[in-house]
Amino acid sequence: MPASPPPPAEGHAEARAYAELLAAGPRILVVGSGWHFLSGISYYTCRLSNALAERYEVGAVLMRRLLPARLYPGRARVGHSLAELRYAEDVRVFDGVDWWALPSLLRAVKFLRRFRPDVLVLQWWTGAVLHSYLVLAVAARRLGIRVVVEFHEVQDTGEAQRRWAARYVQRCIRPLLRRTDGVVVHSRYDEAALAEAYDLAAVPAEVALHGPFDHHLPDRPVREPGDDVCRLLFFGTIRPYKGLEDLIEAFADLGPQYHLTVVGETWEGWNLPGRMIEESPVRDRITFVNRYVTDGEVNEFFAGADVVVLPYRRSSASGPLHIAMSHGLPVVVTAVGGLVEAAEHYSGTVFVPAEEPAELREAITLAAGLTGRRHADPSSWGRTVDAYSRLLSRIGIAQDPSPADSSTSSNQTLPLLSPDLR
Repeated sequence: MPASPPPPAEGHAEARAYAELLAAGPRILVVGSGWHFLSGISYYTCRLSNALAERYEVGAVLMRRLLPARLYPGRARVGHSLAELRYAEDVRVFDGVDWWALPSLLRAVKFLRRFRPDVLVLQWWTGAVLHSYLVLAVAARRLGIRVVVEFHEVQDTGEAQRRWAARYVQRCIRPLLRRTDGVVVHSRYDEAALAEAYDLAAVPAEVALHGPFDHHLPDRPVREPGDDVCRLLFFGTIRPYKGLEDLIEAFADLGPQYHLTVVGETWEGWNLPGRMIEESPVRDRITFVNRYVTDGEVNEFFAGADVVVLPYRRSSASGPLHIAMSHGLPVVVTAVGGLVEAAEHYSGTVFVPAEEPAELREAITLAAGLTGRRHADPSSWGRTVDAYSRLLSRIGIAQDPSPADSSTSSNQTLPLLSPDLR
């Protein structure tokens, strides 16, 4: 690590700015999905940034245009205003970086130099951002900034099925990982999967369970009292690994006291669930909303549900699961990947094996018995921030022992960044 340069001369404007930096707590710059190509990672990046801002000084760099819109599964809605969530006023946001890099990536590097973070946190979920992340990581390391990568999964399932995309990520992510000082994952399952894919034994890692998605709460009750129909909800993009076809098969054997609503945008050309819905013998008890819905609609769909069913065949994490838990709803979820750790302490959880429609049907009837009360969501953004705090300490970022009062904190790494004051 480079030696710390001396501070500017006393009385100089730069000296005052330097002193202010020393008095402040650690700075974190979060990089992740923006609102233009809206996805669950867009919401997560915003919620994480806002949560970290309760304890640290935080900035955000948003990946604006991830790839040519014609190649994006949700291309029809790219750029549409569907989200109501916003960054906190004290989070400085650069929006954003485009896949063709120039000039947006150079502007992002300039933003990085001006913000002068102690830590650069890269949200990893798709190879489309890899070249941009590598440039930001190189720029950060040259400035003495630590680099942390938060893995939402090792590689997107759709990309992994394309040989050229899988090879690109496997080869080109290694230069990024060589510049990585710390890693964050959402579960022990993800930690093991990451260790199997890449040799990161020497890199400090922390498990930060996914925080609640409680921004999706209704302003008013939607359900009418006295309704004796149990309303099931499947929510999320429709992809091969989501297992929706297992739910449609199971639902056909449930009685008339059940109704199913499927809300989701079809990705990867996975039209089998849609065909099964149209051909289902109980089609009259299935509502199919085949699109990406607005935040207001999300609120209403969850407020109108009794049980949320997520029959995934594999998964590292699930935004719909956390929306369901924030609503206090019973949830039937397959015991795969990181979902077990995410939902094992939630009293409304009924676990079920993957790809077993008969057992899924039985689990739904069990979950119906858990309705009528609000289950407490065990997830917490405070615990997520605590995990980050532990990781920052492990990679050498000094922190104020009283995070709520940053006025007396001492940041030992800021002198490494003082060349940006010149």
